[in-house]
Amino acid sequence: MPATLMDGKALAERIRAEVAAEVKELGHVGLTTILVGDDPASDVYISRKQEAASEVGIVARDYRLAEDTSEQELLELIAQLNADAGVDGILVQLPLPSQIDENRAIQAVDPAKDVDGFHPINAGKLFLGHEGLVAATPTGIMTLLDEYDVRLKGANAVVVGRSNIVGKPVSILLLARHATVTICHSRTQDLGGHTREADVLVAAVGQAGLIRPEMVKEGATVIDVGMNRTDEGLRGDVDTAVTERAGLVTPVPGGVGPMTIASLLRNTLEAARRRRC
Repeated sequence: MPATLMDGKALAERIRAEVAAEVKELGHVGLTTILVGDDPASDVYISRKQEAASEVGIVARDYRLAEDTSEQELLELIAQLNADAGVDGILVQLPLPSQIDENRAIQAVDPAKDVDGFHPINAGKLFLGHEGLVAATPTGIMTLLDEYDVRLKGANAVVVGRSNIVGKPVSILLLARHATVTICHSRTQDLGGHTREADVLVAAVGQAGLIRPEMVKEGATVIDVGMNRTDEGLRGDVDTAVTERAGLVTPVPGGVGPMTIASLLRNTLEAARRRRC
């Protein structure tokens, strides 16, 4: 029997409706995005985030800076937004041009307004199990797993990818739910030997079709984070034929992507709430 597709789009729409109701109740909630340069993919991502924020009643502001913007100019803008009481969330779109140190830009954002969850303080809180703002994609993944009642306690979870944005934080979130977690990466030997043991498999490496059917345990839950543009169109990190073996699979598109934006909106709302306490 083919796998059940996990409908991230429908769940995200429900979350967005809940956020809209809470934003209306809270009053003003503000999100500011910053894009340096004219990378086409980044432009699309920012536009989607701005549109989604506006739809739920969040006051969305967007700064578009030239490709040759200096690091100091960006840091000065971030400092202004940190001090602006009307801004609850700040999002600096990555990647940044080579003249700007991404780590310095991330660390310049007030952790209380870091709705991406990338600041070392928020990353540290996640590591220690303390309350903080958690990166949107890992949060969206966990929400999807809960929506489909995926058992995590005692489950074998394998995460393919060790990025600071997805792989590492989702591993910590799974560990906090009492899964036994294995992190695989480009240096892992016998990748299939690890993935075949996974009750829950998260693929987040940016390599189209890396996870093939023979690498997946029968009935496993497979979360595909990949969004790879190929000659055949948009493809995930998981081969579509995996649906013949898995129990649950996130489609690409329509799986993790919508949940990332919904989780960003929820993070912005949460940041606004905490700042008013």
